[in-house]
Amino acid sequence: MRTIRHPVALLLAAALMASPVFAAGAPCYRGVNLSGGEYSERGAIYGTNYIYPSEQTIRYFAEKGMTIIRLPFRWERLQPALGGRLDEDEFKRIKETVGLIRKQGMAVLLDPHNFGYYDKAQVGTAPATDAAFADFWARLAVEFANEDGVLFGLMNEPHDVKATDWLDAANAAIRAIRAVGARNLILVPGTAWSGAHSWEEDVIGGANGTVMLGVRDPLDFYAYEVHQYLDVDSSGTHATCEGATSAVEAIAGVTAWLKRNHKRGFLGEFGGSADKDCMSGLTKIYATMSDNSDVWLGWSYWAAGEWWPADEPFNVQPGKGAERPQMRLLAASVKADAGACTAVKPAGN
Repeated sequence: MRTIRHPVALLLAAALMASPVFAAGAPCYRGVNLSGGEYSERGAIYGTNYIYPSEQTIRYFAEKGMTIIRLPFRWERLQPALGGRLDEDEFKRIKETVGLIRKQGMAVLLDPHNFGYYDKAQVGTAPATDAAFADFWARLAVEFANEDGVLFGLMNEPHDVKATDWLDAANAAIRAIRAVGARNLILVPGTAWSGAHSWEEDVIGGANGTVMLGVRDPLDFYAYEVHQYLDVDSSGTHATCEGATSAVEAIAGVTAWLKRNHKRGFLGEFGGSADKDCMSGLTKIYATMSDNSDVWLGWSYWAAGEWWPADEPFNVQPGKGAERPQMRLLAASVKADAGACTAVKPAGN
């Protein structure tokens, strides 16, 4: 929730799990969020108020064995007017960054990091109607339609919106993505910050674990994105991890939900400091996902990025000092895992 900050082993519910596009093994998507493109507000100056990752940073994480980069950006900067064209300069920056990530052999998860809002308008309300949200995704999806290694994350951490209303918006966006011919993998969050710890609780307008089963994708090629931090209130705003045990239990709970409902999941944000409780919790979360790769496609740690301060407890951005303990843990987890996913569903499957 920080604002600055697998593949299938068994044929489960044949229609969903029979697709050959996910190889058996450990979670195939293992990476980090490269933060910076979502900084500041509309009208911000590139290179002064916000930034996308450099090739050097991207290469560092590729060399550490990461297989995916979650790339945050601001919806308002990419589409300055609802229903209007994408901004050419901003789209070029994103397109070039995607190219750098793909050049290093990693997948990229596109992430409109807007928390369910366009400026101050909540998705589903005028002027940010479901139709406007769908229009945005149609315009973005057609630009990356069927590009190998490009995944679509519908929205970062929607909140304060009823689960039923968010479901309507998500389904509108999915329909629009498929209507332009894009067969890319779609990651669908829930409301209430898409927290794993509250996935089956009625936080606002129904539980995600109940309402979001209403996701409808003509290609049946999607996964649920959840987030989970290890601090006392699952917010990711504390350096210590009094909530580590609860976080591990939350991931176990979502794992059981995914299996019970024959769905797939992706842990889009999680993180902790080098505190021993944090490191222990992170290790257990990795183990849970690796042991249940039939339902977990992978994870992306929060976070790194060009402008992260050196004293930020969660930071794994390479700097002049020694490698962060969390980065060593991430790299070790990658070495223990093996697998390959495809981000675009082959025609006929």
